[in-house]
Amino acid sequence: MAIYAIPNDDIWFPPENLYDDQNDIIGVGGDLSTARLLTAYYMGIFPWYNEPDERLWWCPRERCVLFYGQEKVSHSMRNLMNKQLYQVTMDTHFTGVLDECRGGERAGETWLIDEMYEAYHRLHEEGIAHSVEVWEGDQLVGGLYGVSLGHMFYGESMFSRKSNTSKLAFIHLAKYLGSKGWKMLDCQVVTSHLLSLGCTGIPRAQFLQTLKEELAYETIRGKWTNDFASWCDRNHRSLNEINKI
Repeated sequence: MAIYAIPNDDIWFPPENLYDDQNDIIGVGGDLSTARLLTAYYMGIFPWYNEPDERLWWCPRERCVLFYGQEKVSHSMRNLMNKQLYQVTMDTHFTGVLDECRGGERAGETWLIDEMYEAYHRLHEEGIAHSVEVWEGDQLVGGLYGVSLGHMFYGESMFSRKSNTSKLAFIHLAKYLGSKGWKMLDCQVVTSHLLSLGCTGIPRAQFLQTLKEELAYETIRGKWTNDFASWCDRNHRSLNEINKI
């Protein structure tokens, strides 16, 4: 199985025609500079750690994605929205979301080590990484973050402090980007949780072809706070209207 050594002194990844059809991992090594991360995301590759000192670069053979408009809103989610307990914002507390993802649902795993944490902060400062926050009063109780290039949003992680609040963030993000005519949200690896939200697994080749199409659009840099708030105000003044969008 071919897994390529990624050099530290050169921004390089193997092209798609060199990927191993039997492996989800395409490389090991390299650094997490902004230039390298952007190159990776443009190629449909993302970093993930198995051990703190083992940086792996992934492009799964089966890619988990959400096609906008196919998101599922369960009965329990409808009940949650009807209660109108939470406020949803965007790019208001990226650090808080990153902190919670680091120490919340996936605590004990090694993927969001200091190097990764700092790298995504840099992407946020560049206006490329974004967060969705769910608030109960002034308490952050759920959210997610990811990277956006062109018309592609690459979901990285989510967390919940209260039941279903990460799902609430996910649904809002999907409705928001879908309303802009975007096509596909990257969710990386298929899990039962993501399938329950309406995601599906597609072949790597299909993902990479669709990615090329979505990356042809201009990247919208900067905070999306105001645009997201305006969209929420225009489309659902109360959370129980979200299924009508």
